[in-house]
Amino acid sequence: MTSVLRRAAAAVVAGVVTSVVRGVFDGQAPGGQAQWTRTNHRGEPVSLLEGPSVAAGLLVGGLVGASSARAGAALTVATAAGSAFGLADDLGEDAGDRRKGLRGHLGALAHGRVTTGGLKVLGIGAGALVAAALATPGHGPDGTRRSAVGWLGDVGSSGALIASSANLVNLLDLRPGRALKAVGIVAAPLALGPGAGAGAAAAVLGASGSAIDQDLAEADMLGDGGANAIGATLGTALVLSAPRSVRLAVLAVVVGLTVASEKVSFTKVIERTPVLRDLDAWGRRPADTPVDWSA
Repeated sequence: MTSVLRRAAAAVVAGVVTSVVRGVFDGQAPGGQAQWTRTNHRGEPVSLLEGPSVAAGLLVGGLVGASSARAGAALTVATAAGSAFGLADDLGEDAGDRRKGLRGHLGALAHGRVTTGGLKVLGIGAGALVAAALATPGHGPDGTRRSAVGWLGDVGSSGALIASSANLVNLLDLRPGRALKAVGIVAAPLALGPGAGAGAAAAVLGASGSAIDQDLAEADMLGDGGANAIGATLGTALVLSAPRSVRLAVLAVVVGLTVASEKVSFTKVIERTPVLRDLDAWGRRPADTPVDWSA
């Protein structure tokens, strides 16, 4: 299969699997629909079932679009870890626990308390390191064996990029369509580029495209299970495609945004910036428009 056909197939398969799995969940949600229902920013009910549906699409589409067995294994590990530990936080979070963000969960871990958020940090971090190890070749382009120090350095920085990407997409999942638009903007040039992660980026576009209508309609949301999965997939696509200098630059940006999120509201920044505000609002119903649940 040529590279172009593989990318197209990855996008189509990811979109179809996402749609089919979401339809199956409509008829029979694991544990019942109530377990997956949350209240959104308007105080209205919204379903988290988009998350596992998107994760399923990414897993299958990522394998279809993988350029090698090594790339497929890295994508599977990263996506599965993001989805599994994100879902654990979605479904097992203690509503009375006020700890939020990386600082809150890491602080709890430092005091010997493992929250579902802390478990997610550890689990996604471990999965990201394994994915990075799988994605990082032990030999240079000329076939010579790399030094252990150089290989470990690349694995560490790439693992940090995958894990921090998973977290950043989750931080954006606060308004309908916001996270899916953001990953689409990043994934599009990757899917069109020459790198080994192009198929994974195409799968991100396919799964996002399948889910965005329901997300914008405020019927579904990614939740941690979907946002962490799609962020981890996109981070792995970057690791597979980008040279070290680009990976390190992206890692610095992602970490900077994550640190800033502890003090600054992304929503307030977006609302104060005309271009970002218009993009964020595109396709979304106005703030004062209720959903017609009888339709």
